[in-house]
Amino acid sequence: MRLATSACLLALSLGAAPARANPGLEQLARDWLQPAVTQAMATQELPLRAEVSVGSLDSRLRLAPCGAIEPYLPANTRLWGRTQIGLRCVDGMARWNVFVPVTVRAFGPAWVLKAPVPAGETLTSEHAERADIDWAAHPSPVLALPDRWIGRQAAFALSPGQPLRENMVRAPQAFEANAPVKVRSGGAGFSVTVVGQALSEGLVGQPARVRLPSGRVVTGVVRADQTVELAL
Repeated sequence: MRLATSACLLALSLGAAPARANPGLEQLARDWLQPAVTQAMATQELPLRAEVSVGSLDSRLRLAPCGAIEPYLPANTRLWGRTQIGLRCVDGMARWNVFVPVTVRAFGPAWVLKAPVPAGETLTSEHAERADIDWAAHPSPVLALPDRWIGRQAAFALSPGQPLRENMVRAPQAFEANAPVKVRSGGAGFSVTVVGQALSEGLVGQPARVRLPSGRVVTGVVRADQTVELAL
């Protein structure tokens, strides 16, 4: 889907008497929105059921006549949650540009917490159960697959009924900053391990910086055995 930048040129006035200047604009936005939403839903991890509602323009709005109106998705927005669709005149004496508010809900399976989870606790399959939720109700992506949250830690205190999302979990901590850690590198037929000092906490699967005995600072990937692995 191509993102377009609005020209920000408006040819409108706000009259005193409320009247619908062009009741077809909301329908034009709706007609463009449905296939665009279908395409956006197809990119998700699991099949989702979309529900779309289109708002109204200000009833006092007066727009100049236009021979061709182009719907578009404004830059830096997406068809998710509360958003908007742009409508711009591309064939008229005045090239106006307006925005129609829309709400896109995306219902699908997710994992919902069954009980409170303290910050730092490691999540297991017993912590959550399957349920249908609105994926678009929060900007953080849903963790729809178990392997994306089982074995990770709660990033903060979690409440029952919350669907698991990316911002709610973090990788397990393997070591703290300033701790001595093993740094491992190797290749075909050989392996080298030295002990260095961690310059930051080490989260499993995440990069970490370590100062070697020589004083050199290297970056590698933290492993569950409390080592940092360097790529050659």
